[in-house]
Amino acid sequence: MHHLCVEGLNEREEERYARQIRLPELGAEGQRRLKASSALIIGAGGLGSPVSIYLAAAGVGRIGLVDFDRVDVTNLHRQILYGSSDVGLPKLDRAASHLSDLNPEIAIEKHNARLTSENALPILSSYDVVIDGTDNFATRYLVNDATVMLGKPNVYGSIFRFEGQLSVFDARKGPCYRCLYPDPPPPDLVPSCAEGGVLGVLPGVIGTLQAIEAIKLLAGIGEPLMGRLLLYDALTTRFRQLTLRKDPRCRICGPAATVTSLIDYEEFCGGPVQSSGEYDAPSLARRLQAEPAIRLIDVRELYEWTAGHIGVAEHIPMVELPGRSGELGRDEEIVLYCRSGARSAKALQWLREAGFSRVSHLRGGAATWAALIDPTMRVV
Repeated sequence: MHHLCVEGLNEREEERYARQIRLPELGAEGQRRLKASSALIIGAGGLGSPVSIYLAAAGVGRIGLVDFDRVDVTNLHRQILYGSSDVGLPKLDRAASHLSDLNPEIAIEKHNARLTSENALPILSSYDVVIDGTDNFATRYLVNDATVMLGKPNVYGSIFRFEGQLSVFDARKGPCYRCLYPDPPPPDLVPSCAEGGVLGVLPGVIGTLQAIEAIKLLAGIGEPLMGRLLLYDALTTRFRQLTLRKDPRCRICGPAATVTSLIDYEEFCGGPVQSSGEYDAPSLARRLQAEPAIRLIDVRELYEWTAGHIGVAEHIPMVELPGRSGELGRDEEIVLYCRSGARSAKALQWLREAGFSRVSHLRGGAATWAALIDPTMRVV
């Protein structure tokens, strides 16, 4: 094959990217920019899969992935980074292996963590573009605020059932996510994809569009989707576009901004702990789906636990709780449950008095969970 002899690219890269380099809008200079650029993808799931695959294939020189989950069989219909043999394994390890095999010319960086107000700025700061592939509002607002503070573009995508949204937020040049959505919706009114469902190919469409926007930003070509919101309806195959304007009252990017540091986004979005310190069963099910790192503690007796328990729970009987409280972190999010809610309410009070601030319990206990969420769970 005839090599293009492109300065700044080795022969393997010239051959790999030959079809791209021939595009006059991109050319050798655009390919060199991609090689010298970096992108951070928040979430290696339904959106993060196509984004990472196409950015790796396009030759983005350094790609960071943020995720802390393991591959589940329910992921496979939409998270195309993984196969059946990956079930149970850490997503980051399998994703990095796949992407490095796809393109060994690039660097893959793994951030095995849940993005928080404490680590967001250090993680995001070393990348040119941030791609938001998250599935919950708390992380979405966190990503927005962190990119505004760092002066970086945020390629936003979201999906639900048969519908998707896409935009590029860059507060230096246009609106940010808070300009579009100043306040999050009430948490009980927002079903997760696990509850509402999602067509598996839909994140492929939106994630691929996110990859295109990131490539345009990194290569300096085309017209990025700033100041515009793209809406896609898969059932009718219709795209609509809305014009977005910067909100002068925006709390993060407006002239009188009141958000000057990263905040508690769980609390801002409705909070993991309700004011009463209680969850009902549907709310807790949604919360566990969105945040599997919660410590769910069953305070019942051993015979009750053995008969049946919530799958992700840990067992610390109530009588042992004072002596085993050292096993719990005081800043961890902890949810307690018993059979009907009476014992867990007492345990909640004890832990709060002992200095545990992020603790709540399941109203109605395991009996309600079995009735509303998991009818196969035996409760005695």
